[in-house]
Amino acid sequence: MANIPKSSIKALIKKYFQASITEDGANEMALLLERKANEIAGFAVKNAKKKGRVKVTKEDISQYLMHGFDEKSG
Repeated sequence: MANIPKSSIKALIKKYFQASITEDGANEMALLLERKANEIAGFAVKNAKKKGRVKVTKEDISQYLMHGFDEKSG
């Protein structure tokens, strides 16, 4: 079970796509988003620690996207 509320998923789908989503669809999306958020958070924490910080910044999170590009190019 995901920690992200299904009601939030349903609201986002409705707001941005004017559509509805089933309970199991909302649950699956919540699980997927939670896994991705954990992946990004883990990267951001490691990035902050490499720079001698314990607090994660916006830049640490933003660098997650660049990290994927660095791996593919190098």
